[in-house]
Amino acid sequence: MALVLGVEMSSLSTKIEVRDADDGKLLVSGQSQHAGARPGPARHDPREWWQALVEARRNAGGALLVNAIAVAAQSDGLVLLDDHGAVLTEAFIGTDPDLQIDAEWLVRDGGGHDTWVDGVGAVPDPAHAVVKLAHLRHHEPEVFERLGAVLLPHDYLTWRMARRHVTDRADASNTGYWSPREGRWRPDLLRVIDDSVDWHHCLPEVLDPGTPAGDREGVMVAPGTGAQAATALGIGLRPGDVVIALDRSGTCFASRERLTADPTGRVSDRADATGRFLPTVQTFRARDVFERLAAQVGLDVALIDQLALKAPAGAGGVRFVPYRDRDEGPTRRPEVGFLAGLTADTGPEHVARALVEGIVCNLLMGLDRLTAAGVPTGGRLWVVGGAARSNAFQRVVADLAQRPVSVPKVADAVCLGAAMQAAAVLQGGTAQEVATAWGFDSAREVEPSPDVDAARIRDDYARAG
Repeated sequence: MALVLGVEMSSLSTKIEVRDADDGKLLVSGQSQHAGARPGPARHDPREWWQALVEARRNAGGALLVNAIAVAAQSDGLVLLDDHGAVLTEAFIGTDPDLQIDAEWLVRDGGGHDTWVDGVGAVPDPAHAVVKLAHLRHHEPEVFERLGAVLLPHDYLTWRMARRHVTDRADASNTGYWSPREGRWRPDLLRVIDDSVDWHHCLPEVLDPGTPAGDREGVMVAPGTGAQAATALGIGLRPGDVVIALDRSGTCFASRERLTADPTGRVSDRADATGRFLPTVQTFRARDVFERLAAQVGLDVALIDQLALKAPAGAGGVRFVPYRDRDEGPTRRPEVGFLAGLTADTGPEHVARALVEGIVCNLLMGLDRLTAAGVPTGGRLWVVGGAARSNAFQRVVADLAQRPVSVPKVADAVCLGAAMQAAAVLQGGTAQEVATAWGFDSAREVEPSPDVDAARIRDDYARAG
């Protein structure tokens, strides 16, 4: 029996799953917290990620005789090494609003908004590695004198196993210096940061989907990918399908066979881990905002699910417009939110429902932007992350989108997607074939209620916001 190991590395912890390569059966899992890690933007020693991976495997039972391994990790990070593989400085992780000033001068000096959208499919923001590089060039210039390799978090762990500086097209498209349109790095844009660095030497090789990165003691190492692309693998995302992710950042993305041209830059053109593309809209820090708003009005997050389902659609006229603490864009201050429509008959269930509807209406704006950019969105509508664990969010998304919602078998499919990639590389097939063979491209469906006036509710929120 062949076994594969999927690795999910987030800012706070590393998780591993060992699965049967043929049917996807979960055999064992383990997790390890990163020492001193905390939510939000931070600097971390990437060597601790390797130790966390070792510890997670130990927590899963020790020596795991697997045949292939793949790593998926958050894409909003940056790791710098010298020519000998030594870490030059702590890794940047997350979206630090203080880096917005670096994003602004980088956009300006790099030719302006249109140049970046045409070149890399997105306008640089603090989540992109290119902005973190710009920041380090001005605050830690001595690092650039010894620069040997510029990697993302998943690249670093892959390098520790395969001893090759490689990445995949999905994570490359999140850097801000790789062109999804041309399928190549854009060192010319990096020269805006520093024209003395040999960027061709520093950037990893971008592997084709299905191409192994190498091996470690006989274990095949897959190319790995970013967390978003791994989620797409884990649920068996197909062209025309759309995903609404309620995580730290609210995200809406779709699978598409070709590029998306959006001159506004609101839809980022990202590649996926299969050869397709993932046009993406980032909305706001949905999970953080949701939890803070619940605390502000005295609602227990654990009880919101059952409370919200007791209230009718529209929450009896109560409107909870969330403040939008953004991950990107020129706005540095959160947009103000408010609670309105309270009456003597308003109960906690109405407030809970309004809170969920307010978050969902903002997330569905991402779907509207994808459609406006010409992205086919008529396939399945998936919810993942926190939304896939909440009956209230599933119900409200279905009602306000007025279309069936697909709930995956695994709410957080990042680790599963990594295991699927490992199996695909091991077997010489595709991740979609693995998803079908494992049965993870099927889902539970939540049907919308035909009695809900979704257009009116969404219009109320649009006008209120």
